[in-house]
Amino acid sequence: MVNKKQLGGVLGDNIVLSGLMVISPVIICGDTLKNAEALVYAFTAITFISVVLASFVPKKLPYTVKVILYAIISALVFIPVKLVTREFFPGVIERIGIYFPLLAVNSLIVFQTEAKFFCMKRLDMIISLVFCILGFDAVMLITGVVRELFAYGTINSRIVDVNTLVSGLSQPFGGFIFLGLMCGAYRFIRGLVSKNNEVRSNADVSDR
Repeated sequence: MVNKKQLGGVLGDNIVLSGLMVISPVIICGDTLKNAEALVYAFTAITFISVVLASFVPKKLPYTVKVILYAIISALVFIPVKLVTREFFPGVIERIGIYFPLLAVNSLIVFQTEAKFFCMKRLDMIISLVFCILGFDAVMLITGVVRELFAYGTINSRIVDVNTLVSGLSQPFGGFIFLGLMCGAYRFIRGLVSKNNEVRSNADVSDR
């Protein structure tokens, strides 16, 4: 059964909105839905496969050696993922540029493997990993849709009737501002949820 700790990657400890990790692709490349979809696919495939494969690396090896092996594994996974991305999202890789290969050395693979995932049982690790990935995917898609809608007046390159366009949202500084607003809203909502849970817990204790 999925517990709150495993769900944290989406709700309580979103890697983008809470941990401020993997924010560069979101800010720089998340200006259209098509870019967002390509990044979601690549991030999901590279991160999930790389972390699962890396979990079989012997734990007795020195930390530096293990990190190098994790990087090699993710680099090897990146190659077929890039080829498939070219087929389904032609032209997007060129638009994303250097931020696409950087997904192969994202924080979940390089840092969170030893600090978080590999401290769990394999099934718990996979569940937690999936929700962490979903946390990134959700932020990426929301950012892509909103920025494309209000920057270009389109969704997935289809024209939408929008009265006011904010061209700055298509630029990196616009992405940075929008992500900052999302972080603020996310933390505000998370704070309200935490307070409600605390009130309920205190009420339950009082009833007993």
